[in-house]
Amino acid sequence: MDDSKVAGGKVKKPGKRGRKPAKIDLKAKLERSRQSARECRARKKLRYQYLEELVSSRERAICALREELEMYKQWCLAMDQGKIPSEIKALLSGEEQSKPQQNLAKVGKASKMDANSHSSW
Repeated sequence: MDDSKVAGGKVKKPGKRGRKPAKIDLKAKLERSRQSARECRARKKLRYQYLEELVSSRERAICALREELEMYKQWCLAMDQGKIPSEIKALLSGEEQSKPQQNLAKVGKASKMDANSHSSW
């Protein structure tokens, strides 16, 4: 016998190396491949829809921010001319009204907390 065909006391048969091909029906393999491709296209379509919705929502947000910026620019121009826009007056009067209410609420909470702390003695 030839030494090249003997390894570890076993005789190797000449032939193909590696894994033997699985005996799978070619039609079934082709159908699986088609199904996988269909699923891949569906996932891709969903991904693109999601991205398009994301882009459109961001674009709407950008438009809203631009409108807000333009409003602020108009307010600044009016204030530079010595006029106070009615929107700013409303904002300022709303803050002045809410500050006393907030302070009263804080005092009320503090007194309740003090009462609770004294009762634990």
